[in-house]
Amino acid sequence: MSIKRSALSVGVIGAAVLAVAGATAGTASAHGTMTNPVSRVAACYAEGPEHPVSQVCKDLVAASGTQPLYDWNEVNIANANGNHQALIPDGKLCSANRDKYAALDWPRTDWPATAVKAGAFTFQFRTTAPHVGTQTVYITKPGYDPTKPLKWSDLDPTPVARVQVDRNAVNGSYTYSGTLPQRTGRQVLYTVWQRSDSPEAFYACSDVDFGASTTAVSALAAQAPAAPSDAQIAADASKSTVAHHGHGGDPDSPAGQVVPTTSAAVGGTSATGPLLLAGAAAIGVGWAGMVLRRRRVEAVQRDS
Repeated sequence: MSIKRSALSVGVIGAAVLAVAGATAGTASAHGTMTNPVSRVAACYAEGPEHPVSQVCKDLVAASGTQPLYDWNEVNIANANGNHQALIPDGKLCSANRDKYAALDWPRTDWPATAVKAGAFTFQFRTTAPHVGTQTVYITKPGYDPTKPLKWSDLDPTPVARVQVDRNAVNGSYTYSGTLPQRTGRQVLYTVWQRSDSPEAFYACSDVDFGASTTAVSALAAQAPAAPSDAQIAADASKSTVAHHGHGGDPDSPAGQVVPTTSAAVGGTSATGPLLLAGAAAIGVGWAGMVLRRRRVEAVQRDS
């Protein structure tokens, strides 16, 4: 092969690597759901997709199968880009208007609910792939009727919590504070996680109950719907159709360690993109060197 052809081949390879690096940079999907208060999908998954306990979770599996529960961390819209109300019609908020999760929109009063009271509250969002973005938590307005489909107009426009999250999660979760207003009876907390490094957004409906007295709330806390454990998530990872392994905050990460995210799109660490770019740069430098050497040879031949 001639030097010119070799240089051309190396250049093509370098360009291809650069194209791959550019296409994969920042495209890893984030995943997760609210676990305090427990979201509908997380509560049913924690009961066990093959043997749910509550009637509503049994009905969900009967109607939709077990896969939505094994894919508990994927209630998302890939290209939301902040246009949540335009993309999700009334009555479809909990499913993010996805048929796969349609059962989450059922207007029922027997969804597992977390007992709460007005005042400070610590939210916890379990993430299997942390990413930069904003998590905003809304609560339904006074007078909300849980027997009717949830509408955008049912949500109080003033969030009870809003926080900037990043590519790190302690023990696989984002934990932050908010304030719950005065409410009575069953209400819904609606979480929107809009990534800022991608148009992707995630959504979660968590049922809460303000109906108990202040004294009874503490007593009822032990009966609150459970969140999926790390052991359960790890054991069921092979049954999920969304990526788990290698993401920041995985169950097999050291306890208490702040773990950087990894790229689900390319199956590597967060350094994969820079490594690809570095490799492409090295190829480009080699190609340029070959071209320069070729030109020197041609110059010497002309002079002689």
